[in-house]
Amino acid sequence: MSEHSNTTPETATSGGTAASDASTNASGRLTTTLRPRRELVAWRNAIFVIFALSGLSIATWVARLPAIRDSLGISTGEIGLLILGMSIGSIVGLIAAPPVLGRLGPRRGMATSLSIVAAGLVFIGIGSSLVPMAGIVLIGLILFGFGNGSVDVMMNVEGAAAEHELGKTVLPLMHACFSFGTVIGAGIGAVAASLALPVFIHAIVMAAVIAGTAVVAVRYVPIREPLADEAHEGSGADAGSGSAGRGNWRQRLLSGLSVWADVRLVFIGVIMLGMAFAEGSANDWLTIAVVDGHLQTQAVGALVFGAFVSAMTIGRVVGGPLIDRFGRVIVLQVSAGAAVVGLSTFILAEPTWLMIAGAVLWGLGCSLGFPVGMSAAADDPRRAAARVSAVAMIGYCAFLVGPPAIGLLADHVGILNALFVVLVLIVLAGLASPAAREASRRVATA
Repeated sequence: MSEHSNTTPETATSGGTAASDASTNASGRLTTTLRPRRELVAWRNAIFVIFALSGLSIATWVARLPAIRDSLGISTGEIGLLILGMSIGSIVGLIAAPPVLGRLGPRRGMATSLSIVAAGLVFIGIGSSLVPMAGIVLIGLILFGFGNGSVDVMMNVEGAAAEHELGKTVLPLMHACFSFGTVIGAGIGAVAASLALPVFIHAIVMAAVIAGTAVVAVRYVPIREPLADEAHEGSGADAGSGSAGRGNWRQRLLSGLSVWADVRLVFIGVIMLGMAFAEGSANDWLTIAVVDGHLQTQAVGALVFGAFVSAMTIGRVVGGPLIDRFGRVIVLQVSAGAAVVGLSTFILAEPTWLMIAGAVLWGLGCSLGFPVGMSAAADDPRRAAARVSAVAMIGYCAFLVGPPAIGLLADHVGILNALFVVLVLIVLAGLASPAAREASRRVATA
């Protein structure tokens, strides 16, 4: 099939021609060209934008957190309770994403989710400075968390679908776009804070940018049928119309939960757990480990953290071509090894330069675990949404539960010793990495 063909997925599969167009690329990924190259590139770029918008939204909230706390006159512990509301909203969004994606489709689903994120930002702005009330901020954070949790699943499902049709690994680069979005959002937040801009004005402007850009970006996402996990739920005329997948949401929910019976998915979850734990622990405790554990200044702590996040971003930018060349398993095993060496060096090193080198290896090592886990979970396009939602919940739980657990342990053994727990989980992630093997490579190995 020429790349300029306008054949749709339905036509290709029903006409029996898709098999003749299937090929295996350099990474061992089985690919099928179903749409023009220009359309594929536009689709990929649209998902880049969606990832960046999600990062932009989170940085907007985090950057103004001190101003929100001061405006409400609440303690750090009370801020923690507000963040708990956001976390609960995120988990509910992750669970709701597969049926919402099946009902609305990727275009409306992602646009709706980011619109909910924007609405959450507006409520946060109102409750922070216009009508200072912690309850209003809590409502905003629940909406904010729900929208980001649901769009997280949807954009990863769409990213994996585009990745399969492109025939090369792009999910790590998409996650790098998320990082770029957080950098842009942090910069805007720093400017807004320096100008003493009210949180309400900052939030409503960013909400308009996020919602408006999302509506434009999703127009370049192709309409595909059947969506999400509908293909396996019906047969005959019902399957063709998609009515079987959309008629009974309880059946869809039970079907989504049934993915946990797949042992391979459980091991992919172990990869996500270890690498997300490594990333989340660094985000929350690396600077404190530098200051309290290594007795360095706060400026050095900021420098080391900057080295870590820069290494993570670089790892995600260059990770795709490496995966296409060597395959997921080898790259994940090398990444886990680098993370173990880096974290061990960071914990044990005395010279400052060696500690920074350890942080860089730590960041490079854990940069690909989350996006590669998402990509591997979406290998089965029939149940991609439920599978991605399942492993995303593991990753989110690691982000949410891991840092507090490290903090509690650090109270008894010290922050540097507490980080040895992260080493164990990274080793487990490396041992579980064969579960992420590409489908075509699994067939070849068998």
